Amino acid sequence: MLSTIIYRSCPEQGMDADSLNKIVAHSRHKNERVSVTGILLYDGTHFFQVLEGPVDAVNRVFDRISGDARHYQIVEIMRDYAPSRRFGKLGMETVDLRDYPQENLLLALLQKSTINTQFGYDDRVLKFIKAFIAGRWRHTLVPQQQIVATRFITEEVTFKLADDASHQPCQFAMQPIIDAVDKQVVALEALIRSPQGGSPEAFFAALSGEQLYTTDLQSKRYAFELAKKIDLGRTSISVNLLPMSLITVPNAVEFLLDEIARCGLVPQQVIIEITESEMISRFDEFEIVIRRLKSAGLVLAIDDFGAGYAGLSLLARFQPDRIKIDRAIISNVHKSEARQAIVRAIIECCSSLEIEIIAEGVEQPEEWHWLDAVGIRYFQGFLFAKPQLNGVGKVTYPLESSMQ
Repeated sequence: MLSTIIYRSCPEQGMDADSLNKIVAHSRHKNERVSVTGILLYDGTHFFQVLEGPVDAVNRVFDRISGDARHYQIVEIMRDYAPSRRFGKLGMETVDLRDYPQENLLLALLQKSTINTQFGYDDRVLKFIKAFIAGRWRHTLVPQQQIVATRFITEEVTFKLADDASHQPCQFAMQPIIDAVDKQVVALEALIRSPQGGSPEAFFAALSGEQLYTTDLQSKRYAFELAKKIDLGRTSISVNLLPMSLITVPNAVEFLLDEIARCGLVPQQVIIEITESEMISRFDEFEIVIRRLKSAGLVLAIDDFGAGYAGLSLLARFQPDRIKIDRAIISNVHKSEARQAIVRAIIECCSSLEIEIIAEGVEQPEEWHWLDAVGIRYFQGFLFAKPQLNGVGKVTYPLESSMQ
């Protein structure tokens, strides 16, 4: 099976034509031995390379390229499969785009390719090549230098630590959601744990049917109690609910409001995160419940946006106050053109609808750097704070933000 990988990168400063030719000659020899071919384009500031060959071989070559310190900002543009090589006549040819008149570039590249011109103009690789030549990608390029180290500061929090709650049917761990610009905790997400402090999967594993939904809803009683014990103040608390818990459990909204009041909270500081991980089978009833939640003053969020069943459908039928972009999209966003395009589209959509965005699952400084540069302000993840059972641990903030 033939695999194709396209990537873009920036060479290190001071790379001249001789240096480039030496690198390419050395790489060509290595690639030929593992039957990897393709083409490398250079426009004076960026590389654009197409790698083609057996899946394992292409992956190994790309891994080697990704670890090469002679270039940086390595962004994977496409990973796909094909029935044949697009540049089968070449070993690994380098084309300096500055050596060709703009109007002759595409023709020159087509002459080097083995693309079937009868159908090839719709080929995605060719489309990416044309976009690189035209420079249409530059307006989406995040202006950043090679990231060596991003400065962060770690601070203690003012929340209290609650007593051990292993006698309860469940416990909760609190994880902060931070504002990276104002450097403050804007909300705490209450993450459910088993009585022994185990994972959500361990807690829900033995439950099914109506018992699952009833337990899911009633567990929020202990989340609100924990918020009271740690002296939440004016900070918001965020709790997760399965969509069907709100539909199948009678008087679910009234239960939540009663527990919120009993624990000295106000609805406006409670965020209900609807997880996308479950199919919503009774959408009309769900919409009625959402109206009641909003009418009562609770804040609504879609959790794990982009990873579940109904994200765009939920946005189309009603607009939440916030969405949390799923960690599968956030992970290595600085290295993936596909993830970057999705995040930019989410930002544009939510900006039009005045919906706040939270990037969740952020673990690397490079992820934060890219997300901050495109305008995301609110973050959650191990880079900033880990969940702590019955309390809140230390919080780390970036010292500088592009939005400051």
